[in-house]
Amino acid sequence: MAEKTLGSEIPWLLRELCVEMGFCLPAAVQGELASSPPRDVDAFTDAVFAAEGLDPSLYKHLRLSVRAKVERRIGRFLAADR
Repeated sequence: MAEKTLGSEIPWLLRELCVEMGFCLPAAVQGELASSPPRDVDAFTDAVFAAEGLDPSLYKHLRLSVRAKVERRIGRFLAADR
């Protein structure tokens, strides 16, 4: 079994956000997030909202749900990069 890394988990996270929450980002944006991800959970969450053209401050409950998925899937990698 391959070792999980930030680079290997981001595509899984983006698929999960698309299928479960409707945040289906264009391939170019997915590539940007995978190759140069924001360096903390909140910034990554806000980048997903921005890519969808949404203001995260207007969707507080939804943002918390997306943030929880980001934290669960890649939070440990982002925290390790600090």
